[in-house]
Amino acid sequence: MAQRLTKDTPLVVASHNKGKIREINDLLAHYGLSIKTAEELDLEEPEETGLTFEANAELKALAAAKATGLPALADDSGFSVDALDGDPGIYSARWAGPDRDFNQAMRNVEEKLRALDATSPDKRVCRFVAVLCLAWPDGETQFFRGEVEGHAVWPPRGGNGFGYDPMFQPEGYDITFGEMTSDQKHDWAPGRERGLSHRSRAFKLFADACLEG
Repeated sequence: MAQRLTKDTPLVVASHNKGKIREINDLLAHYGLSIKTAEELDLEEPEETGLTFEANAELKALAAAKATGLPALADDSGFSVDALDGDPGIYSARWAGPDRDFNQAMRNVEEKLRALDATSPDKRVCRFVAVLCLAWPDGETQFFRGEVEGHAVWPPRGGNGFGYDPMFQPEGYDITFGEMTSDQKHDWAPGRERGLSHRSRAFKLFADACLEG
């Protein structure tokens, strides 16, 4: 039986990424948990040496849980383009360089797609992937994976969201994640079957398994 979090349970969000922290806090808001972030607690960021989203999420969650003695939730996510053999994938942040310049990262993706003559939507199929890992101080871990498919657009559109959001148009929509409000992007609430974004779909699985309320 998976361990569950109850109202007022302290939970560490094991991230220093302000965009991820904001989205996870939005998704957790209904549940009344006492949230602290790795940034607020001045925790070191572990080196992401894993070769999968699951491995990297586990590294971050376990490091925070062991450092604080509290349950910790970590996200590892990325932008995966079929024509690029799944790249940038787990290296999505690294494509943005040390300055986390995602405008440059999106240009890098576009340049590689154009080099392959991938200009039509059917040649620009891509997806966002998110894996949440909940880790407990005793070393137990639980994983929740969400994906959403769409195609890469150029030029990027919209100033909302973060990362590659402005170049990702989800299947069935005519606007990008960068043009959506947070509510539109997540399209999730307790009791709903699932959300739209990769993170909200992973969060739905996490909420059903681990949250009360």
